[in-house]
Amino acid sequence: MPTKPSTPRRAPFAHLITRLLTPLVLILALVVTSSALVALAKGIRGGEGGTGSPSSSAARHWVNTWTAMPQLTEPGNMPPPPFTEDRAVLADTTLRQTVRVSTGGERLRLRFSNAFGDTALPLTAVTVALPLDGRAGVAAIEPGTLRRVTFGGRGSATVPAGAQVVSDALDFDLRPGSNLTVTAYLAEGQPSLALTSHPGSRTTSYLQKADRTRDLDLPEATPVNHWYLLSDVEVLSGRGTAAVAVLGDSLTDGRGSTTNGNNRWPDQFLDRLHARAATSDVAVLNQAAGGNRVLNDGLGPNVLARLDRDVLSRSGVSWLVVFEGVNDLGTAAATPAAQRSVTAELTAAYEQIVVRAHAQGIRVYGATLTPFGGNTMYDDPDGHRESARQAVNSWIRTSGTFDAVIDFDRAVRDPRDPRKLLPTLHDGDWLHLNPEGCRTLAAAVPVRLFQGVPARLDVG
Repeated sequence: MPTKPSTPRRAPFAHLITRLLTPLVLILALVVTSSALVALAKGIRGGEGGTGSPSSSAARHWVNTWTAMPQLTEPGNMPPPPFTEDRAVLADTTLRQTVRVSTGGERLRLRFSNAFGDTALPLTAVTVALPLDGRAGVAAIEPGTLRRVTFGGRGSATVPAGAQVVSDALDFDLRPGSNLTVTAYLAEGQPSLALTSHPGSRTTSYLQKADRTRDLDLPEATPVNHWYLLSDVEVLSGRGTAAVAVLGDSLTDGRGSTTNGNNRWPDQFLDRLHARAATSDVAVLNQAAGGNRVLNDGLGPNVLARLDRDVLSRSGVSWLVVFEGVNDLGTAAATPAAQRSVTAELTAAYEQIVVRAHAQGIRVYGATLTPFGGNTMYDDPDGHRESARQAVNSWIRTSGTFDAVIDFDRAVRDPRDPRKLLPTLHDGDWLHLNPEGCRTLAAAVPVRLFQGVPARLDVG
């Protein structure tokens, strides 16, 4: 009889491999499953109101849409009586103010600053709404738009001295370039006169006693043309949204512009950006203050001291425009030695700004300093400050320090007398610009510099 074929026996080595691989395959399957569950959970938690998809949450990030440079309020800019008392300010006071945002979104959060306070700042209640008819500087709000703002789930918050507080994210439809009303009530007020504000708001705010945060109008409120306490509005944005911050002085803060007109040059530049599809997602952050200087404190800390707070820590900043230095030249002595010294210090400071911004992947554009010939305070008979301005501008144009140059000087100077502004562009003092002058500055900024979020800089 034929013999029955025998079943082939596994080689001992192959059998060993099979025994080893089986548990490894099981472990790998568990790891993959666990990773998928973790990613899914992160997508649900991290979307901040998004779809819950990991890819969609990764594409969303917070971007500042409005800012105001915090300052210590001077005595002349404090709230009027009875809102300022001997040793306290804004006690039992509702503060309603409007701000113009740059980019929009469906989810926002607020920041309140106590940067210059020497005591804690208790915020009792905060609401947001759309202003009546979408206008700036009005006390009334659109019915049906009021929303309560919370902080860690609570309706109140205390801002420590020198600190800021960020609100919870809030579902709220905000159109690009629109105005937003923010109303805060302080039951106790701030038990000190060290109040943080932005006096040069060029926008009307309103003060009234008692909690009026939910009122549709404040007809008996006291109007003041200052912003207090509020420092930032942020929106949850898509991957392509980014911000340009502007460091400046009164020329950028808006002296000479129209109160409640939102026609400072950064406002008009925002309008140019949003008129083009390629730059419609760019936010513009005005971090300027009248009297501010690059090198020394004035109205607000010097630029080198405030750079981290006002630019590098702001959400979503990809570009920085530096348009500041006129006050440094104008407050230095009108002698050759003093002007040579301030010129050297200014250019060294610009280099420092660029180095520090590049470290955060931010591109930096330098703007030339505009003329002040004929200005009573800054124009000296021997022209030493004008010579220094020309030297600074030549350095800005030719040193290669900045990633690009914005030639504001060329845009607004009088071709027949380049040491002066065109007569039709200033507000009467030969230094500050009127709304048409602001429009001219806005038109001089190359929009192409802000097309597409730049890749992180390789600065070596």
